[in-house]
Amino acid sequence: MGAKTPYMLASIVVAIYTGMYVISKAAFNQGMNSFVFVFYRQAAASLLLLPVALLLERKNVRSMSFGLILKLFFLALIGSTLGMNLCNASVTLTSATVASATGNSTPVITFCLALLLRMEVVKLRSISGITKVTGVALCLAGALVIALYTGPSVSPVNHHRAFGRGAHAAAHGLKAPSRGTWIIGTFLMLLSNVTWSLWMVLQAGLLKEYPNKIVITTSQCLFNTMQSFVVAAVAERDFSKWALKLDVSLLAVAYTGFLVTGVSYYLQAWCVEIKGPVFLAVWNPLCFVLTIFCSSFFLGEIVHLGSIVGGILLVCGLYCVLWGKTMEIQIVEFGDNTSSGAQDGQEEKNHQQKVLDKGQQEEASIAAPGLV
Repeated sequence: MGAKTPYMLASIVVAIYTGMYVISKAAFNQGMNSFVFVFYRQAAASLLLLPVALLLERKNVRSMSFGLILKLFFLALIGSTLGMNLCNASVTLTSATVASATGNSTPVITFCLALLLRMEVVKLRSISGITKVTGVALCLAGALVIALYTGPSVSPVNHHRAFGRGAHAAAHGLKAPSRGTWIIGTFLMLLSNVTWSLWMVLQAGLLKEYPNKIVITTSQCLFNTMQSFVVAAVAERDFSKWALKLDVSLLAVAYTGFLVTGVSYYLQAWCVEIKGPVFLAVWNPLCFVLTIFCSSFFLGEIVHLGSIVGGILLVCGLYCVLWGKTMEIQIVEFGDNTSSGAQDGQEEKNHQQKVLDKGQQEEASIAAPGLV
């Protein structure tokens, strides 16, 4: 495995997520219901994951207790059903750029939740603690800027949109969201990030109880498909509007269901295994930059200065929290190495003493017969 492998993996993951934001927004601009979209996406993901799980893990699956199944059900409800529906509702109300920008807040929110659950500790008198608190403050400031400050607009890179040339898309593109709609959409996205962060924290504990990632992921995906169907049926009772056509809506379902859920999740796990989670999180801002360009080029979205400034603040907040966490890890590793070195030195001294004692005993045993 080459040294460039993790960088290639991270680049591919960023490209996949950029495409997800742009193509999903294009589908919503075409008039696709966001709740129906989540159902189709998870159904497609289940069709991909279920055969893989049966093929690879059928001999390793152990029975699940009712309590574990209940935990999986609620984890699917929190992380996927609630999180995805909030995210897509936000994209419908705002833009792909806002979705990508606020995505940088997820590691920060995860840190805050871990702090509340006493899984993290902040030492305010240390540099790492101050850095992490600064990151949280910058993240909050970035979210407020995106929600409350619009600012001047940046003209689209391409006025001839590649996606969404229909009448509904044209009307949607010409109609700018109101200030109230924009604020609601931004905070829906932040709330979606909260649910994702809570899901990640709870998922870590669940994997300790049942350490089979494929089975856990597939089970949650199946639960999420059922839950999403109920939500979509309540939100859109006219089933004639559920029909998929050969347009960007079908492309979005296939892309998010197979490529995002199937391919990118595996690539992320592979990248984290090689370089760790911090390495992958550092690449999040690149997704924000690419989404600004692609949404403007392919969708003709008008990007506002407030979204750019808020996104930059969110990126700075993300890097501050990651930097603080990295400093803490380095301090812990240095302490462990120091104590290990001291322990090794003591063990070496004990070993030398044992060798010396053994040599003296051997000399004594050799001299003993002469003494007798």
